[in-house]
Amino acid sequence: MTRTFQPRRDRLQEERALFARLARERTPDARDAIFARFKPLALQLARRYSQGRDVEDLEQVAAMGLVKAIDRFDTSRGLAFSSYAVPTIAGEIKRYLRDHAWSVRVPREVQETYIRLDRATEALTTRLGRPPTAAELAETIGSTIEAVLEARQAVTARRAVSLDQPTRGDDESDALGAFVGIDEPGFEAAEQSAVLGALLSDLTYRERLILHLRFVDDLTQREIGELVGLSQMQVSRVIRSSIARLQETADAP
Repeated sequence: MTRTFQPRRDRLQEERALFARLARERTPDARDAIFARFKPLALQLARRYSQGRDVEDLEQVAAMGLVKAIDRFDTSRGLAFSSYAVPTIAGEIKRYLRDHAWSVRVPREVQETYIRLDRATEALTTRLGRPPTAAELAETIGSTIEAVLEARQAVTARRAVSLDQPTRGDDESDALGAFVGIDEPGFEAAEQSAVLGALLSDLTYRERLILHLRFVDDLTQREIGELVGLSQMQVSRVIRSSIARLQETADAP
């Protein structure tokens, strides 16, 4: 089935009508109408960031991000709502992943075992009046002792240990990072970021937005076109010309 799209003018008129109703009525129904209109956008962003994770949790986070975008959107700026909603929703998803993701990639089966193990440990401790043994936990969750021990070990990957942590538990001892030899690419990255920030100031808001959607949010040119009201070819031309201008400015004396 061929998918059809509203012309950009019609979409903007619809957005303005929805937000005008919200400003006029301030009712849950008016807010829900905007939410329903842009819910597919939020779900699309959740799926993009899922990468094998539980997409349902990310969809709920994306929905909360959409609600925040609706409540904070300033219609007087004259922007399309999607231009504001995309970075707002993406920011909520990234914060959720930062706070809930495991620091080290652990097999999903081990993660699920640990979740069941955590619940079983609490229940058995309450019932037995003491910490349960690995054998008791394995019997409770229907697993093996080896799987229980592996899940217990894997929990250390849930939160990374700071390299600034003192090695002897006091503020005067050397930090753990002092004993770890690493290459530090952060200095170069910070310098490049500062240079790029100065170069981007020569671009228009729309050019910066399109570059952000493409190279930060990793949207396709077709998806970007749907959000900003341009064809895929026009988006491609904007990206090429913007990069060329950045290169030209960077090479200038």
